[in-house]
Amino acid sequence: MPSLPSIRGRGAQQRPTPHISVPLSHYVVDCAVYVDGKRLPGRWTHTDAVKEVSKRKDGFVWIGLHEPDAEQIEGIAETFGLHELAVEDAVHAHQRPKLERYDNTLFMVFKTVRYVTNESPDTANEIVESGEIMVFLGKDFVITVRHGNHSGLSKLRHVLEADPERLEIGPSAVMHAIADQVVDNYLEVTDHIEDDIDRMEERVFAPRTEVSAEQIYMFKREVVELRRAVMPLANPLRRLAEGYTPLIPEQVRAFFRDVDDHLTEVSERVTAFDELLTTLVDATLAKITLQQNTDMRKITSWVAIISVPTMVVGVYGMNFDYMPELKWKFGYPLIMSLVLIACLTLYRILRRNRWL
Repeated sequence: MPSLPSIRGRGAQQRPTPHISVPLSHYVVDCAVYVDGKRLPGRWTHTDAVKEVSKRKDGFVWIGLHEPDAEQIEGIAETFGLHELAVEDAVHAHQRPKLERYDNTLFMVFKTVRYVTNESPDTANEIVESGEIMVFLGKDFVITVRHGNHSGLSKLRHVLEADPERLEIGPSAVMHAIADQVVDNYLEVTDHIEDDIDRMEERVFAPRTEVSAEQIYMFKREVVELRRAVMPLANPLRRLAEGYTPLIPEQVRAFFRDVDDHLTEVSERVTAFDELLTTLVDATLAKITLQQNTDMRKITSWVAIISVPTMVVGVYGMNFDYMPELKWKFGYPLIMSLVLIACLTLYRILRRNRWL
């Protein structure tokens, strides 16, 4: 493997003395030195790791950080010459997926997602939980900054360490592995969402079932959140695959093209989800309107039936001395029979016309 340039020129000699012996902290998940694809034993601070790589003139440093603040990342930023704008983005998070180049350093943002398991999609309040991974990439270092609790890279680090030939390529192999894991998680989340939408679709179009339009809107909101993670990532991946920077060697670009293909598949599925949910919203609103019309017809039918005895009773409730059959012995049974017959006749007509 060809020797990598020394990184002393990025400011390692200008580091303030108090930072030299800083131990691994809670925000530094791991700090390792890799030479010929193999991890060197021992625990490393970032300054010691820089010195080791500079001394060997080979290998690279991989530092993993979790939600550091500006003060905590300051020393690492000075040692590796990270641009202050990129450092600010890494600290404050809430960034769209993007790729930026600062001198000899790449800065890339990934949005991570995780499917939140619920008992039923009809009672879910959250489907997609999002986080972020920021990657600083240099010729002989890679620094990952995570935000969120579901985007851990420990398993990925172990997988890469079990494959020295892959790590021997350099820091770009780590960036590809992160991109591949992020997009694979997209595919996993879309599989779960597709199952939920299929069940919801069955309920929407099944007879005599109630589906809340608010629940479908909630699904649309979660799909929008997923789309915000997926869609902006396409352009950065394509730029890496097309040779945007010499930091990504040709042998790695082919792998980025494969990741880009998988992302395209995810994008198409997310777009289909959005269109399907729009259709389900329209179908649900139409179903609600139809149900309301049915209810109004039933109410109108019963009002029509009740109006018959109401009218008769209203007429005979008037205080006049001379009214038909008022003194007749069978007047009351006759009137009640006529009212009952009229109501039953009206009921049968409305029933036959499917108003009841």
